[in-house]
Amino acid sequence: MEKLVCKTPGEFEYQQAETPVSKQGHSIIKIKRIGICGTDLHAFEGTQPFFNYPRILGHELAGEIVETDHPEFSIGETVTFIPYFNCGKCIACRNGNPNCCTTLQVSGVHIDGGMVEYLSVPSYSLVHGDGLSFDELALVEPLAIGAHGVRRADVQKNESVLVVGAGPIGLGTMKFARIAGGNVIALDINDSRLAFCRNKIGVQHTINGLNENVIEKLIAITNGDMPTVIIDATGNLHAINTAFSYLSHGGRYILVGLQKGEISVSHPEFHRREATLMSSRNATRADFEHVIQSMKNGLVDPKTYITHRVTFGQVKDQFASWLNPANGVIKAMVSMD
Repeated sequence: MEKLVCKTPGEFEYQQAETPVSKQGHSIIKIKRIGICGTDLHAFEGTQPFFNYPRILGHELAGEIVETDHPEFSIGETVTFIPYFNCGKCIACRNGNPNCCTTLQVSGVHIDGGMVEYLSVPSYSLVHGDGLSFDELALVEPLAIGAHGVRRADVQKNESVLVVGAGPIGLGTMKFARIAGGNVIALDINDSRLAFCRNKIGVQHTINGLNENVIEKLIAITNGDMPTVIIDATGNLHAINTAFSYLSHGGRYILVGLQKGEISVSHPEFHRREATLMSSRNATRADFEHVIQSMKNGLVDPKTYITHRVTFGQVKDQFASWLNPANGVIKAMVSMD
């Protein structure tokens, strides 16, 4: 089979590899769709934490089962899978948090991922396609990241939710914050992405942090209260540190985005607010199921997010262009057909 390897930052190479063989506890998927995510882009540019090269990228995947030992799945079935492989024994797994397992291995990050024709995955990670298309299934994982962050935030009806960053993860976060009943405010520095928030996601309030006074806008939008929930989806250290000043008293700040540096916050200001700071890592099966059900109920239109389409053979030449904001990439989708 053919695989695409990121040998070093900025360098891809197509290579031939052996097709995976059956082994106990694993299923083999013929990959049909690969969504390109921020993790892939950051890995390519050399800014992704917890990353080693060479690596086969890709964990937003959909395909067909060609071999399985799972009694609830069948050969030929359309599936996606949860790409965070956990031990099942550590403190996090025992407490129902396999998404932050102490020895977690994420497909395409810690271990080789899905930019291949066939992929072997633990059978416990399989997720039924439930009638969704390959495109839809390849989008379940990134949307589940946002859904998990919203669940961590415990967003309540009518409370103000500021989502910082209007990339793919931020857009999904905004959608699920709206589904939870929150009044969403989008903050970004790209006018085209903010327009996407308004026109495609239905976000009523948007702020451009480059040319607008963010605090003044937030005061006006929230009638002086400031957002009770802030969710960072940038992974940008300056954005993360700055957003502490946007938080309401008694508010919650959830970090979905990830960066390499140390967070800096004024302890007196944070203490004065009696604020809550938490991280949100990956997603759980419950989040995947929530996303799938939201798609089936028409609450989420996956086609909204796909802006670029390529074949597997075009990825090497096209990938670098997706890093350029001027190209307007929200979600690039790779077809293996």
